Amino acid sequence: MYNNKIGVIVDSFRLDIHEGIKKAKEVGAEGIQIYAVSGPMDPDNLSAEDRKELLAYIKSHGLVVSALCGDLGGHGFGVAEDNPAKIEKSKRIMDLAIDLETNVVTTHIGVVPEDENHPKYKIMQEACEILGNYADEVGAYFAIETGPETAVTLKKFLDSLKSKGVRVNYDPANLVMVTGDDPIQGVYTLKDYIVHTHAKDGVMLKPSDPKKVYRFFAEGGIEDLRLEDYFMETPLGEGKVDFDLWIKALNDIGYDGFLTIEREVGDQPEKDIKEAVRFLKKYVK
Repeated sequence: MYNNKIGVIVDSFRLDIHEGIKKAKEVGAEGIQIYAVSGPMDPDNLSAEDRKELLAYIKSHGLVVSALCGDLGGHGFGVAEDNPAKIEKSKRIMDLAIDLETNVVTTHIGVVPEDENHPKYKIMQEACEILGNYADEVGAYFAIETGPETAVTLKKFLDSLKSKGVRVNYDPANLVMVTGDDPIQGVYTLKDYIVHTHAKDGVMLKPSDPKKVYRFFAEGGIEDLRLEDYFMETPLGEGKVDFDLWIKALNDIGYDGFLTIEREVGDQPEKDIKEAVRFLKKYVK
């Protein structure tokens, strides 16, 4: 039994924020992650008073915020002309995170090129340096989600940054489904950077080009590419993530934070999340 805590991405319930918080409590979660990029949770739409009221509501249900999701979509931080606006928005999301008493903002930054001489590499480095420095200033972490590239490639990128504010949100299923990387070894590779995780499972149906997959997400479809031909998200324990070894690896490196359930598919999210909580409870005290 480990000391990790169970969280849930509250948006996975597909309800408004207040109803989602109630459901998170009902299914037995201890924390919630919240998308904070648009709509009512856009930092621009939340006054100081709104933030206090929301935090009080979360606490009244015995929950904490494990992280905010600040994924701004598109090509992440790979397009230079898009980055000034995205950087400023990401800073505001980090400010909101601090107000909601979490220090983690998770995001996708795009596909990190294997070749550090690729022009996109420097563009992504510069954006992450700025955001890492800001995270250091405010006491937050800007956490890159695993999946678009192997753990080794991501570590090399992170090692190249001067700031310590850029870290990792570890999603084992993304590695399994898209890159075919080993989600257990990846924990040890990225051990110095993991500050949050997504508890998710899945299978790769046939190999794909991660650049094409994430371009599909960025552009809302590509010709006749069908993602369901390449990978499938599954309920926890039914895919290719070995949770016994994954959670052991996390604890081997000293990570005792949140295992945050993300359920992006299926037509019965509450049932799926409840079963995921039950699945994870056999691992935690």
